[in-house]
Parts: sequence; C-alpha cells; structure tokens
Amino acid sequence: MKFKNSKGFTLIELVVVIVILGVLAAVAVPKFVDLQSEARTSVIQGVEGAIRGAATLVYSKALIEGKESNATDSVTLSGAVTVDTVFGYPAGTAAGIQTAVDLSGGDVTASSAGGVTTYSFTGFTNCQVTYTEPAADGDAPLIPPPVTTGC
Repeated sequence: MKFKNSKGFTLIELVVVIVILGVLAAVAVPKFVDLQSEARTSVIQGVEGAIRGAATLVYSKALIEGKESNATDSVTLSGAVTVDTVFGYPAGTAAGIQTAVDLSGGDVTASSAGGVTTYSFTGFTNCQVTYTEPAADGDAPLIPPPVTTGC
C-alpha cells in the first residue's frame, strides 16, 4: 500500500548508508591517526631548525661583540632578551637556549640539566630533540637529529 506524498527513506536505504559510512570510517580513522604522528614529527623537526637558527644567531651576536671565546657570558638580542652563552653559543640552560628559542605555550616542553636541554613533545618521550652546549672554545653545540620513533 502506497501513501500519497510519502517522503523519506526506506529502512534498506538507511542501512546501506550506515554501512557505507562505517566502511569510510574504518578506512579514514587509521589515516587520521597516522597524520597526527606525522604532524608531531614535523613539529620536532621544526624545533630542531629553530634551535639551529637560534644558536647561529646568538653566536653571530657574540662574534660581533667579541665574546665568542668566553667560557661564560651573555648577549642581548633585539627586544632586550638576554641569552647566557658558553663559548659564544647559547648555554644549555633555561637562561640560554630556552630563552633564545621561546616555545612557551605550545605542545613542546623543555628541560635542562648539565648543559643539555631536551625539547620533547608533551606526552611522547621518544619524540624529542636535544641541544648540548659546547665543551671548549672553538667547539659548536651538539644538535643530533631528532628522535622521532615515538611520535
């Protein structure tokens, strides 16, 4: 029996649409999760670039001021930001590299100990990059490639 002006979907049509949406979700969700991992990896790689850039900028400023050979010193960057230095490069401390690379308010946290600063993605211990201040005059800081196995 058919009603006049009947509108809407049949039960079979609704079930087919739900099945199609389920299949699409099963395919899209793993891809979305993978994109999050790639995004975290890109963030840590960006932090590595920021560290390298900041170290070069601070060393250039120390070189201009003749402070590149001093075991400990500081330079002032534009905006009255003072960065502690070790042989012209940022010290591996909160007043050194963490000041030069200000990542406050993001998903990356920094911790320093013994001249080594580790930047890690919050909640992911194997998604990090480290900065080690130079040990002697003429040395450059050690910035190995980021660890991204846990991103």
